Amino acid sequence: MASTTRRSFLGGVAAAATLVPGAGQMAAARPTPPTPFRYSICNEVFEKMEFAASCRLARKLGYTGLEIAPFTLAENVDDISAERRRELGRMMKSEGITFAGLHWLLVTPKWLHITTGDKDVRERSWDYFRKLVDLCGDLGGGVMVLGSPKQRGTRGATRGEATNHLRDGLAKLAAHASARKAIIAMEALDRTQTDVVNTLDEAAAIVKQVKKPTVQTMFDVHNTLDEREPHDALVRRHYGMIRHIHINEMDGRHPGTGTYDFLPVMRALREKGYGGWLSVEVFDFKPGAERIGREAMEHLKKVEARLA
Repeated sequence: MASTTRRSFLGGVAAAATLVPGAGQMAAARPTPPTPFRYSICNEVFEKMEFAASCRLARKLGYTGLEIAPFTLAENVDDISAERRRELGRMMKSEGITFAGLHWLLVTPKWLHITTGDKDVRERSWDYFRKLVDLCGDLGGGVMVLGSPKQRGTRGATRGEATNHLRDGLAKLAAHASARKAIIAMEALDRTQTDVVNTLDEAAAIVKQVKKPTVQTMFDVHNTLDEREPHDALVRRHYGMIRHIHINEMDGRHPGTGTYDFLPVMRALREKGYGGWLSVEVFDFKPGAERIGREAMEHLKKVEARLA
């Protein structure tokens, strides 16, 4: 499943400044303690590696979280038994890995489409999404990144209609997500990938319309082609709704292989006191999982060391 970018891949398959009272007066604000970020990695980078071995390697490379693409477990979520879900949970725990959440939610089965004008397909697809919420809950709860561009476009619907279908489906799932300790993070994807929700402003608009704490958004470096605002400013402006971060180069390779400056965004997150995951997601697997994971972590730690 080696590829260069998300775009070619699609063609195939969150500063706490504390005021401390002094002797009869308030002391100056203190900067956020230099606590490291929490790093996770997306599991498809491990390709055909056994799940336990993937967890072991991720932990060896310094990651404490694993983000899972459901299609790497089974083509259909119905085929992941209750016992298998418990086993996956045990393997992550035994290797010192925390389940960060799910992404690439709707790659399989192939018929899924949550915004189509075909009401039957749309409703069945949202029913399937509900099962994915259950999978997330069974694995321990976490973020569900709603990307899946090919399954949320304007197929048989106008852009406005598709956006409304997306909003309404998320609103109906919000209570169930809460019960299963899941947060659905609406992901903005640029116009080369889909024609519905291309910017963080558009994703945030849906979050505001749904008005449920379990429907939020996230920031992905790779998906910023349509953004016209500095990324750190964008993150600061929408921070109250951002629950997850995907870290990668804009061309889909792992951090450190390109020219993207991660410092401004990471500084904004540190200043805001972000406690969620920074999750390494890549689309070029040719260097191999160990090299990708190691070099990405080394680069991010160098950036982290420059934070002030």
